[in-house]
Amino acid sequence: MAGSTFQTNPYDLYKLLEDCDRGVIQLPDFQRSWVWDEDRIKSLLASVSRAFPVGALMTLDTGGDVNFKPRPIEGAPPYAKDETPRSLLLDGQQRMTSLYQVTLRNKVVETVTPKKKKVKRWFYIDINKALDPTIDREQAIIGVPEDKKIRQDFGRDVVLDLSTPEHEYAALLFPVTHVFDWDRWQDGFDQYWKGDAHNSVRETFRIFKREVLENFKYYRVPVISLDRSTTKEAVCVVFEKVNTGGKPLDAFELVTAMYAADGHQLRRDWYGDHNYPGRHQRFVSTLRSAGAEEGIIARVSNTDFLQAISLFYTRDRRLEAQSAGKQGKELPAVTANRQALLNLPLVAYKKYERQVEEGFVRAAKFLHMLHIYRIFDLPYQSQIVPLAAILTEIGDDWEHEAYRAKLIRWYWNGVFGELYGSTVETRIAKDFIEVPAWLSGGPEPTTVSETIFRADRLKTMRMRLSAAYKGMNALLMKEGAQDFRSGQKFDHTVFFGENVDIHHIFPQDWCKKQGIRPAVYDSIINKTPLSYRTNRILGGVAPSAYLAKLEGGDSKTPAIGRERLDSYLGSHLIDSKLLRTDDFEAFMTDRQQRLLKLIEKAIGKEAYTGTEPEEGMDFEAEEDGDESEMVILD
Repeated sequence: MAGSTFQTNPYDLYKLLEDCDRGVIQLPDFQRSWVWDEDRIKSLLASVSRAFPVGALMTLDTGGDVNFKPRPIEGAPPYAKDETPRSLLLDGQQRMTSLYQVTLRNKVVETVTPKKKKVKRWFYIDINKALDPTIDREQAIIGVPEDKKIRQDFGRDVVLDLSTPEHEYAALLFPVTHVFDWDRWQDGFDQYWKGDAHNSVRETFRIFKREVLENFKYYRVPVISLDRSTTKEAVCVVFEKVNTGGKPLDAFELVTAMYAADGHQLRRDWYGDHNYPGRHQRFVSTLRSAGAEEGIIARVSNTDFLQAISLFYTRDRRLEAQSAGKQGKELPAVTANRQALLNLPLVAYKKYERQVEEGFVRAAKFLHMLHIYRIFDLPYQSQIVPLAAILTEIGDDWEHEAYRAKLIRWYWNGVFGELYGSTVETRIAKDFIEVPAWLSGGPEPTTVSETIFRADRLKTMRMRLSAAYKGMNALLMKEGAQDFRSGQKFDHTVFFGENVDIHHIFPQDWCKKQGIRPAVYDSIINKTPLSYRTNRILGGVAPSAYLAKLEGGDSKTPAIGRERLDSYLGSHLIDSKLLRTDDFEAFMTDRQQRLLKLIEKAIGKEAYTGTEPEEGMDFEAEEDGDESEMVILD
């Protein structure tokens, strides 16, 4: 059995803070600032002062395969940078930084107030309050401004002055900067309160020292120490499981630290700075429409981007192994999993970053071509990674009609096969290998060959957030659906200008009055893309009534001839006769068949229409008000 790569030992808090001060313990350089607010610092101090646990730390011994660029804890003296650290603090940065800055550093602390104001504070312990069992210990910890004077009435009146040791003694407020070294302060305190008349005050301090200060001096912190043999995979798992200040560190943060050791600023590549718009900002701006905050690829994450590059790097390694005569299990896998990201060398990142960025831009154009304009309407965020990688691989060939037709078919199979919802790393890699080969005449990729769309799935497509639901909406717009009122097709300009979304055909209010269940009328079969203004005109009345209103027009809406209106309805795969007779049941059966044919055309195969039930039950929550209310405007 393999030996453990970690051990847990308790360490004196003072010794840990000293090691931080000297640079023996440092941080991996993730370029994250210390951000704890004033109340959290007070809570931490209160816990230590009562010898309550504040959680374990985790360190990684240096000198192993995981080579992070180190940086001293924030506020450490300049000489700490010259020290080669013995270990790096993986978890506990903010706790240790807070304790270091308020105790050992003996300088004013930058922090944030509950109102999110950045301030400078000195921290004190109220001796009397700390010894009063009826008072919460946090209330005994106070923060005072940099000049050590607390004012009121907009700064006119000083109500507490701690600017000299004598003032501290008089107020019985002990500076937290002396919790590990109180002898000199106590000497001054005893001198200030000398004489028999003040015996009780001096005794109060001795009790405070025993019950509060000694808790700091003898406080021990459990430390999980990972030795230098710990793998990158294990370190990444640690970062993903450990929450540092509300945001877990991911593979991108780890790669950032490793590249920093080679002098490369990966974080700047992605986020940019005041002189340079980073890749993230470029993605946000790609194909962004007028008035919109972000374009379709704005949510591509930094790890998504690294995944796409990793596909190329691992593919190169596999081809090199094949050239060297290796076969079968000897060949390294093409993958974009976490381990592959951690093993992505800087040279590979630099080799592919520009090509892959262009691939994501092509992916945005591809999605617009499919009438997917908003992130809200994107079936799968995860499918953008293989799409961008494939488009990077084939280059300008994606503009050829034959290639594009196959790509579109692959995309819709992923959507309607609902294959990119979870555990997608294997599928991403397979599609990256199989789709380009298919475009060049090879066999169908498994995403295409494995997809089976069930006809009855249309009835259960009710969730606005489901991929297939969004895909159906995009297919209708791509097919040429025209707005009931204006007759406009939903191209990019119309989509945003008219505030297009999915709305009911048989309105909710009408369906409720007929006793039709939401599980039936909320199906995608009874929904279609319409502009906001058109939806408001339709109202909650029977289709026959709103069609008559559209045909006849009024002072606000021009009349639409019956023949033209029927053609608009037909573009949504709606049989106008069934709508005009308010025949909901026949409409649902008829439109289900029409939508099914549209999906079959998109995925290039027939749907399953048998009666064998699918394993399991649908689990879909109620709609969260995504559909606009249908109200008649007089």
